[in-house]
Amino acid sequence: MTESLDAEAGSERLPLTSAVQGIGGLLPADITGPEALRQQLGGLGYLADDGLATAAYLGMRLSRPLLLEGEAGTGKTALAAALAQLLGAPLVRLQCYEGIDATQALYDWDFPRQLLHLRASEAAANAGAAAGAAGAAGGSAPLEADRLEGELYSRRFLLARPLLQALETSPCVLLIDEVDRADDEFEAFLLEVLSEYSVSVPELGTLRAPVPPVVVLTSNRTRELHDALKRRCFYHWLDHPAFAREVEIVRVRLPHVSEQLARQVTAAVQALRREDLLKPPGVAETLDWAAALTVLGAERLDADLVARTLGSVLKYREDQQRAASLDLQAVLTGA
Repeated sequence: MTESLDAEAGSERLPLTSAVQGIGGLLPADITGPEALRQQLGGLGYLADDGLATAAYLGMRLSRPLLLEGEAGTGKTALAAALAQLLGAPLVRLQCYEGIDATQALYDWDFPRQLLHLRASEAAANAGAAAGAAGAAGGSAPLEADRLEGELYSRRFLLARPLLQALETSPCVLLIDEVDRADDEFEAFLLEVLSEYSVSVPELGTLRAPVPPVVVLTSNRTRELHDALKRRCFYHWLDHPAFAREVEIVRVRLPHVSEQLARQVTAAVQALRREDLLKPPGVAETLDWAAALTVLGAERLDADLVARTLGSVLKYREDQQRAASLDLQAVLTGA
């Protein structure tokens, strides 16, 4: 971890121009626009369309968080991993959930280590007193107490959670996953951190990132995010891909899958998405299904294989029952 934060209370926010120059420097020199970024991501196995590549490029160039919304399994989280791989930077992930608060996302004090340090200091002081040093040290007792308190609340006893880890690590890609699962208070806290790329620790002052991390927020839209957070971000909606692109994704991510099997699996998944399911399958389920069929040695998909492997793509009994009533054989024949 790179510990190069400014720890100055009351320090001012970096100008926007400085942030743009800093984050732009994380991009490889040959990525001069969205098309170049799209091609580089494609080389890593992530097939982004023009809209997503443009959103990601502008988000990084302008030092703006990238907010990706869409159905589960459309590649939102995978983009953050691909960007981290592209930049040669660590991926720091903050998984949001109901009830998450600032302490769990930002930092905490390492109380067991602080207690051990306190006991070790007391033991050292008692040993000195037993050796006849108590009289000489008596006048400096308040000073020793202040020194000990400063040691206890120094940076080495601070446990960095994902947000602080991302601010301290440069370069870095910060993934804030499923932000819609957190509550309004945590969303407001995120807005403050992402506006300044700094945090305030009362015992240490303001800790500021020298170079803002690349930030990707994802939302499955289980609830609406507030406009204030959306305004701070560059927004992009991820839809399920068209048939040809989804087949291409399967072939790139799973090169051992035959062309026919990739087309049949994709056709079946897209047919299932058109139904009123509790949990429509995403691209992730398409890949899981194709991988499962390949493990079974399948070169093509038929009704029997669909029935036996449907658990790879549909995770609710009601959805599987609905799928059983569909004529998927006709879909497979047409693929």
